[in-house]
Amino acid sequence: MKPSIFLNKLKQAMILLGVDLLLVAILSVVLILAIIFLPNSSIRVIIGVPFVLFFSGYTLTCVLFPRKRDLDGVERLALSIGLSLAVVPLIGLALNYTPFGIRLYPILFSLFLFSLSMSILSAYRRRKLPAEERFAPHLSFKMPRFEWRLISRVDKLLSVGLIASILAAGVTVVYVATTPKVGERFTEFYVLGPEGKAENYPTNLTLGESGTVILGVVNHEYEDVTYRILVRLDNETIATIEGIRLAHGEKWEQSFTFTPQKTGENMKLEFLLYREGLEEPYRTLHLWITVRPREQA
Repeated sequence: MKPSIFLNKLKQAMILLGVDLLLVAILSVVLILAIIFLPNSSIRVIIGVPFVLFFSGYTLTCVLFPRKRDLDGVERLALSIGLSLAVVPLIGLALNYTPFGIRLYPILFSLFLFSLSMSILSAYRRRKLPAEERFAPHLSFKMPRFEWRLISRVDKLLSVGLIASILAAGVTVVYVATTPKVGERFTEFYVLGPEGKAENYPTNLTLGESGTVILGVVNHEYEDVTYRILVRLDNETIATIEGIRLAHGEKWEQSFTFTPQKTGENMKLEFLLYREGLEEPYRTLHLWITVRPREQA
């Protein structure tokens, strides 16, 4: 794309959304790209704090109060932070009842879509107003005169409370963003049929015929763990799989073929998962199989 075309597109976007809403959209996209491609970058925290504490509330405030005279700067700032602190938990609560759950990417894209939709709605409401009545933020480097002793006691308490709330929320967001949450520790252990589904298990065999299953282990222990699997048929050990070392979140899956050496009905085929350092089985699975003589096949 030529620079002139890009500048024209940018100018059109600025006219449509406004500099403030366009900046919110650009920073949100930068945050998404940083999380996807630069997971260890400090950009996640630098942009992530206002993304959570400010952007969603600010865009909603712009929808509710599109005129410049509706709110002054401090009121708009305070309301933006307050609405963000209300909107983010509600979006998280809604995600909790969906298949996506409360995870990083669902939260990230949900907040982005909310802010983007509010920005578009805000731009629509602004365009319906005369240009001189539209709210447009501006930076002022002139420090107003401020005397603490002239402020009423109620205003002082409200100001202190607001500042304390903002600081506490900021510290909380930074802590959550930089400290990984440790959930429930467990190991997933499963057995599947030969097609990789929980069906068509080899439960009826002829003596000398082999059966195949797929064994799987997934580590959710938040640490590296070494496992071994013991396979028993009718209380007799028929195989051992050693040295399954998995990092947190890593999955191991492997086909296992067994050939019964005796006949019997409803014999218990056990799969015992042992964790390093434990003498007792950590997880157990079993199938009931029947092995018939060849002449009864």
